[in-house]
Amino acid sequence: MNIFERKVYTTILGPVYDNEEENWRILTNKEIYASVKKPTIIETIRLNRLCWFGHVQKKEENIIPKRVLYMNLGTRLRSRPRNRWQDEVREDGRIVGRVAGKST
Repeated sequence: MNIFERKVYTTILGPVYDNEEENWRILTNKEIYASVKKPTIIETIRLNRLCWFGHVQKKEENIIPKRVLYMNLGTRLRSRPRNRWQDEVREDGRIVGRVAGKST
């Protein structure tokens, strides 16, 4: 996802003229993120997932999204088990909490 995002930003921003080397060049990843000044797509997905989790947690117990959230889908016999949505939310909370803790 991050690679696709950088390709899109590279296309939008285009090449820049380098006066020192007197030629055109493509922006580096650091230059792209410095000029865009927006959260990455992965950060946006994490924050939206946490917002949705909070929204579902506030709802009553009998609504379908909350029942599905805590539903056990069984086990897979031949491969490793998939991450549950709850596992992803827990990981997102840990990552976002760590990032928020650094900025304070």
